[in-house]
Amino acid sequence: MADQDLTPDSAPPWDEPAFDREDVAERDENTADIFGEAAAPVQAPVVADKPLPEPEPEELGAAYTVLARKYRPRTFEDLIGQEAMVRTLANAFTTGRIAHAFMLTGVRGVGKTTTARLLARALNYESDTVHGPSVDLTVEGRHCRSIIEGRHMDVLELDAASRTKVDEMRELLDGVRYAPVEARYKVYIIDEVHMLSTAAFNALLKTLEEPPPHAKFIFATTEIRKVPVTILSRTQRFDLRRIEPDVLAKHFDRISQKEGARIDADALALIARAAEGSARDGLSLLDQAIVQTERGQTVTAAVVRDMLGLADRSQTIALFEQVMSGKPGEALTTFRQLWGFGADPVVVMLDLLDHCHASSVAKALGPDALSMPKEQAARLTSVGAQTSAGTMARLWQLLLKAYDEVRRAPDAMAAAEMALIRLCYAADLPGPEEALKALRDGGNPGGPGGGVAVGGGSAPGGAVSAAPRAMAAVGVAPAAPVLASFDDVLKLIAEKRDIGLRLDVEQYVRPISFRPGAITFEAAPGAPGNLAGRLVRALKEWTGQPWLIAAEGGGGAESLMERQKREEREALAAIKSDPFVASVLSAFPGTEIVEIRKVLAPEPAPIEPDEVED
Repeated sequence: MADQDLTPDSAPPWDEPAFDREDVAERDENTADIFGEAAAPVQAPVVADKPLPEPEPEELGAAYTVLARKYRPRTFEDLIGQEAMVRTLANAFTTGRIAHAFMLTGVRGVGKTTTARLLARALNYESDTVHGPSVDLTVEGRHCRSIIEGRHMDVLELDAASRTKVDEMRELLDGVRYAPVEARYKVYIIDEVHMLSTAAFNALLKTLEEPPPHAKFIFATTEIRKVPVTILSRTQRFDLRRIEPDVLAKHFDRISQKEGARIDADALALIARAAEGSARDGLSLLDQAIVQTERGQTVTAAVVRDMLGLADRSQTIALFEQVMSGKPGEALTTFRQLWGFGADPVVVMLDLLDHCHASSVAKALGPDALSMPKEQAARLTSVGAQTSAGTMARLWQLLLKAYDEVRRAPDAMAAAEMALIRLCYAADLPGPEEALKALRDGGNPGGPGGGVAVGGGSAPGGAVSAAPRAMAAVGVAPAAPVLASFDDVLKLIAEKRDIGLRLDVEQYVRPISFRPGAITFEAAPGAPGNLAGRLVRALKEWTGQPWLIAAEGGGGAESLMERQKREEREALAAIKSDPFVASVLSAFPGTEIVEIRKVLAPEPAPIEPDEVED
């Protein structure tokens, strides 16, 4: 047996190339392997320069994929409104200055998780021609497909909301020290990182302080303020911006055309506005809007408005006009019509806030600055043109308070109606300056011209005089002092016995201009920084009206103390030039004039009655 040659004439069958032998039968793909699982079919190698497929509409009867997943960005070029971030990453990849940790923050649905996956692909991008990180992902690389499908062993993605404990974070970080298996970097994507516990953050901090060169961290969060500063300081932060409504509307229009759906431009604008800058939320609403009508029919703005539970924009603009005209009866009638159609009172208050903002913007920039139909923009521009900026600012504050009241009230409709009545009366009242001017002129502060007239409305409440209402609104007492000059301001400060303010004003305030309600001055050297604020608060308290007081660089006259010193010097020089005083000073060397006093002429003694009789 020992001398027998056991060497076969040919190589064993396991050393022969299996695909070179014609007698080897192909393996049945339905059989199981030794581990008990079905054998996976042989996959063709990934072609490096294969472009990503465009999403196509699903056939009838096939499993439907929602638009938010179907049209998820697959390249950096697909991201909407994030050009600054893409430019920064491209420059970092070109120069080799790649951070070891990235922090992505922004509102929900803006694309944080999608950007994190794109960044993981960019860091590990590799093709036949590219062997380094690249933001150009139009051609699918070797690792792109497995990263997209979430099965790449070097890209670990987890949700911090479900793994908040320190033990779970330590278990995750134990593998950081090991080199990647296939890709260039081992990438850790942690979503909602603000949900980690304090101990988990501390465990993560040590790794971020001294990270291995082959590990990269990508964090995503909607609550950036809840992330410790120690973590933020060790990451490169990217704030993903909200997407503008007009950009979203164009994006939704392209998607609806690909889906074969017909949607009005106004309907798309409503969806984009309701999305609040979130592409994912907007696509979910677009998904819902497409099925509101039968196939082939057009989805109108009215359909989308009913779907979203929004009030008719033209009706809320009419309500805004009635409020600004001071017509409580018409305003309540319009609001009850909106309520009958199913409008939410809170949403109505939000629309009124939007109209107040739009009117103020149109007053400053013109109707072209409003992203809405021309007819609606013209109506809001007309309201802004006939309303003072002060009235719009007061109405904005009242609307904010009304919105909060309606949102918290047990009966939202009743709270909204009470708020509308209050707004109608407040919109017709004059501003503080107009009320004071009318009081000084002896006129009626709440009379014609004191309020706002949109569409020829008159002041409500005929049984109540307008003057007491105006005085109550601005907080002006009937005997409020009238200041016609800066000297009157100085006299008022002296009368109020505010010694500290009086000394600072007399010493450091160099008046430039004065008009009732506004003072401009140059601050003398050494003036306290809070002088203007103190003077504003004091004058507002004493006069009952707001004051605009500003300090400028130069050009002011003398302060009261500087003027007094100058007059004293001039008086002293005049006295020294008197011949008699000059002769006295020369006759007595070393004599100084210490003080100058004005001697008042003595008053004549009163005449007694008996002296008159004599």
